Amino acid sequence: MRAPGWAGYRFQHRPYDPYGLLRLTHDDINSVGSVSLVGAGPGDPGLITTLGLQLLGRADVVVYDALVNKALLEHVRPGAERIDVGKRGAKHRFSQDQINTLLLEHVGKGKQVVRLKGGDPLLFGRGAEEAVFLGRHGVICRIVPGITAGLAAAAAAGIPVTHRAHASTVTMVTGHEDPAKDVSSIDLQALVAMVRAGGTACFYMGGARIGAITARLAEEGLAPQTPVAVVQSGTLPSQRCVRTTLQHAACDAAAARLGSPAIIVVGTVAGIDEPGLQWFTRRALFGQVVVIPRTRLTASRLGRRLGELGALVLEAPTIRREPAEDRSTINDAVHGMSQFDWMVLSGVSAVSTLADRLPELGLDSRHLYGVRVAAVGRATAAALHERLAVAADLVVPSLVAERVARRLAGRGIGGKRILLLRAGPARPTLPRLLQEAGAQVTSLDVYRTRLASHLPDDVLEALRGRRVDWIAFASSTTVRNMVELLGDERALLAHVKVAAIGPATAEAIREAGFEPVVQPVRLDIDGLVQAIVAASTS
Repeated sequence: MRAPGWAGYRFQHRPYDPYGLLRLTHDDINSVGSVSLVGAGPGDPGLITTLGLQLLGRADVVVYDALVNKALLEHVRPGAERIDVGKRGAKHRFSQDQINTLLLEHVGKGKQVVRLKGGDPLLFGRGAEEAVFLGRHGVICRIVPGITAGLAAAAAAGIPVTHRAHASTVTMVTGHEDPAKDVSSIDLQALVAMVRAGGTACFYMGGARIGAITARLAEEGLAPQTPVAVVQSGTLPSQRCVRTTLQHAACDAAAARLGSPAIIVVGTVAGIDEPGLQWFTRRALFGQVVVIPRTRLTASRLGRRLGELGALVLEAPTIRREPAEDRSTINDAVHGMSQFDWMVLSGVSAVSTLADRLPELGLDSRHLYGVRVAAVGRATAAALHERLAVAADLVVPSLVAERVARRLAGRGIGGKRILLLRAGPARPTLPRLLQEAGAQVTSLDVYRTRLASHLPDDVLEALRGRRVDWIAFASSTTVRNMVELLGDERALLAHVKVAAIGPATAEAIREAGFEPVVQPVRLDIDGLVQAIVAASTS
């Protein structure tokens, strides 16, 4: 590893942190409560702002709405309270007054509160009301804008809401006004005049009222042939879009069975259909459903890569992780690191264990000086750099024990002492091969895995409905566990294309009575993704 010290860290990547949030400890910020009103974006969890994500990771309490993508909650620190106040149709978990009171109660206890709202918190939500309520009670509410669905959903559907040749104005309109109003505050005549002059109107929350909305626009004189687009679940893998005209919009949306949440785009730009704008639906795996049987740490990268290519990813935790019972042995090995010549980290979990144990023992990454570090997998090397600012001396992309041992043997490990940190129970192949190469190996399980109690409902429903295109296995353990959890319904896998990350995983699939459709040449997460893409587009 590189020599530690300030010189070694000077050019390390530092996250964007204009407000100094990452330099504060939890104790520093917990003495005074605060509320941050954060826009979660239009649906895709990657579209939240950097500042919003940082605040989410620092929060003691997260109060979130129904349209917030639940994947964002994975960024909330362990131990923080998560409160679902979502409104689903006519069913409200909390009234608005109760939400206001809830925020005030938690900030009054000195808690750092994030109020997480879909889209932008001040656009057609009740964020302004919440901020005003808190302000009247002496609480300053930080407001972090979010990307709004009217812009993002249109862009994902290939519709520019403004265009030099078509539209220079855009108006955001609610499809649901306050029901307490006696008279609408929307000037439909002015809106129609704007659209007729070449402007764009984006209606929010109008999926269930598209017939009434288009009828009113027609009554005010908008031409029947005016282009209209209805975008459901914009920016998500389940996105669907109908392009039509004002006179046919209600019928076409009903025929396509479009539902909420949906954005209605009205104006000339809704008729633009150029290949260069259709990036979202042209991704290699758009619309395909992929199930990933996984551990939590494995899924994040594989799921993210498949999602970036347009797949709808359903993650199925087949195992749960438990810390190794013998913490003292691991602590002794970490404390006595200087006795080893090499440390081999077999996964992200090994890095996490090391990063957690060092400060517990009053140590930091300088304690690793003099020990060469091998990372198995690029994700492991990235986690090592991120958590400990350490660059691995050797990165072995392959997860296959024979290749790992061969790469290490090429570094001359005869007579060398090697500490191997990995998940258990693991195959004895790697320690044996290293010993045969002349190394003295200390192999420690940093955690053990147990079978999950059941599969998620969305995974079972998709399998039963034959809506799953792929199931991607990243380990032989997940194959065996998935089959065991399916029990009498294991035959559901016969209707799905199966991908295996490597030979051991493929063999486990065959032992279960199925045949893998793809097996990558490059035996890692990226190789698995590339193989699925190649098979899907061939």
